[in-house]
Amino acid sequence: MIVGGLLSGCKTDKDEKYDEKPVEELYKKATDNVKDGNFKKAGGDFEEVIRQHPYSAYATRAQLMAAYAYYRAQKYEDAIVSADAFVQLHPANKDVPYAYYLKGLCFYNQISSVERDQKMTEHAFDTFQELIKRFPLSPYSKDAKLKLDLTSEFLAGGCMEVGRFYQKEFLPISAVNRFMCVVTKYETTSQVPEALYRLIEAYLELGIEKEAQACLLVLGHNFPGTVWYKDGYELLSSKNLLPSSKSKIKLKKTWGQPANAAKSNYP
Repeated sequence: MIVGGLLSGCKTDKDEKYDEKPVEELYKKATDNVKDGNFKKAGGDFEEVIRQHPYSAYATRAQLMAAYAYYRAQKYEDAIVSADAFVQLHPANKDVPYAYYLKGLCFYNQISSVERDQKMTEHAFDTFQELIKRFPLSPYSKDAKLKLDLTSEFLAGGCMEVGRFYQKEFLPISAVNRFMCVVTKYETTSQVPEALYRLIEAYLELGIEKEAQACLLVLGHNFPGTVWYKDGYELLSSKNLLPSSKSKIKLKKTWGQPANAAKSNYP
């Protein structure tokens, strides 16, 4: 009797606080908090569903709902963890595209100006790309494509900022690497014409005249009406380096080529 009394008295505080409840009750509590706008609390409640009833049908839905609730509460790290867990545990679930979309939004909402670190922008870019690649017909991919365009603009803008800095510091090779990143990786962005012009400047500084001429040809082929083509033309003209119409320089037509690229009037 004494031993039994001692054993019964050995419950920890954690045991006393643990209160197992029916899964329906827990899930309803969580969804009620979502309806009331108590998203942070709802996220914890959905996690409680998973903790107490990990093998129930409710647990699968709760995993995704936890990601949604944390996203709405702007607890982005927790939302990303929940979204990743959902994808890993339920890779064939029909809601996997939505989990990717939520994850992308978490990164997307943390994008900062181009002057600052673009790590979140890169994560958003990669996540939206993965969503579009894996689920091209998903309705979430349609919006992801629009957001991917903006993330590309931010990443290209960040490359341009760093490239211009390297130019000012007289580091043309480093500048070339940044500007080349813009014209090859983010070729559909509005940053490409300037990047091509900056490449002309950097190549001239390095004494690589043919590459500078090639960049002007690309500008003339894809962006003939821009100020960057005009400036590039004048810069090479001032140095008597304009390529002739019979130039054998290989034209990199894919650099920054928009869908409706105009043909060049270059002589």
